[in-house]
Amino acid sequence: MKYATLEERKEFAIELMKKLDIYKPYIKGFKEENNVCFFENFGGFWVYQEPEIEAKMKKLEEEFDITIYAITHEMTSFGECYSFLYVNKYKDEWSFTLDSISNKHYAFAYVWNKSYDDDSELGTVFVQSFGGGIRRIG
Repeated sequence: MKYATLEERKEFAIELMKKLDIYKPYIKGFKEENNVCFFENFGGFWVYQEPEIEAKMKKLEEEFDITIYAITHEMTSFGECYSFLYVNKYKDEWSFTLDSISNKHYAFAYVWNKSYDDDSELGTVFVQSFGGGIRRIG
């Protein structure tokens, strides 16, 4: 199994952000300053503006050895959820990291259920792109 360096994961994450049609200044901020954007109903905000979410992101990156490149935030019937879209270190799995059909995408994510932490898990989420932003739709 081939392992990716942090730089290789970052470069791949930038490719994924482009596939998601994320607003170019957010991609530039990630590329040049390692700033991650989180989205609420397509609207983007820098994660450093939310210390609790940024701390959770850094903890997840360390714990699972992943690179998070985008986050969505939704209030659902099963709790307040943050979906951390990521690239893992296993290059062999990269072809499954993001699967797109038009402006809808299946993406690897860690879903943090802030309301019910025991329901948090690694998996896949369904997101929609629109106007430079994304939102989780499933």
